[in-house]
Amino acid sequence: MRFESPRNKSVSPRTRRLRLVGALGAVLAAALVTGCGQDSGGTSSATSEAAKVMPNQSTSPSSSVSGSPTSTAQLTEDQAKRKETLSAVKVTFSKAATTAVGEVSGGKLTELELEGVDDSSSSASPSADASGSASPSASASASPGGSTSPSPSGSSAGPQWKAEVVEENGTAHVVTVDAVSGKVLDSKPDDDQSESDKQQMADRIAKAKQTPQQAAKVATDKKKGTVTSVKLDENDSQALVWQVDVVTEDWKKTTFDVDAENGKITNEEVDND
Repeated sequence: MRFESPRNKSVSPRTRRLRLVGALGAVLAAALVTGCGQDSGGTSSATSEAAKVMPNQSTSPSSSVSGSPTSTAQLTEDQAKRKETLSAVKVTFSKAATTAVGEVSGGKLTELELEGVDDSSSSASPSADASGSASPSASASASPGGSTSPSPSGSSAGPQWKAEVVEENGTAHVVTVDAVSGKVLDSKPDDDQSESDKQQMADRIAKAKQTPQQAAKVATDKKKGTVTSVKLDENDSQALVWQVDVVTEDWKKTTFDVDAENGKITNEEVDND
């Protein structure tokens, strides 16, 4: 029996190269798969983050326009006019009263009105009738002061105080005071007064025990605000009263009837226009 030696199982160079190429290919394939998985995860993560942000970006812009400018739109035409006029006034009722009385020796103030606060200050208007007969503005426009003493042309473009100062014998004088500078713009007697008018005015100033300044204080103690008009007149019951207009912070006007003898408030009327 003859034994043959086994053959050496040697690998050829070509086979070795093929195996190497195959191994490298497998490594590259694995790397690609891993890379794709990472990219997919990154993309998924980015998409998730974007989803979190997008709802905020898509919120309606209505919030930026939801603030309604109702704070200015709430004012009526009359209230806006009062605000405009009073914002320019530098001289108070009390100072204007003192200045006006100083123009007439021995005179007493029977009426003082800030023109421009209400439409009735310059001309007859429906608002004057709507406010009722108790409104001092309506009667002020019919007073001797309003009809005979127009604002001096070119003397002042700003607000003015129009005053009626009466002598002891009843003679009325119309005095116009600049509501910004406090200067007297005009002062003259009321030539349209009849003898009966003078007698009536003389009787009123003799009967009135309360001064216009005292009546104004009574009104503002009841309701805080700015005095824009004071007038000595008779109410519907023929009682002598000081009619005082007070404009409050909301630019509404309240008219008080203050008894000219005892200083008590007999009527209060709010103008919501």
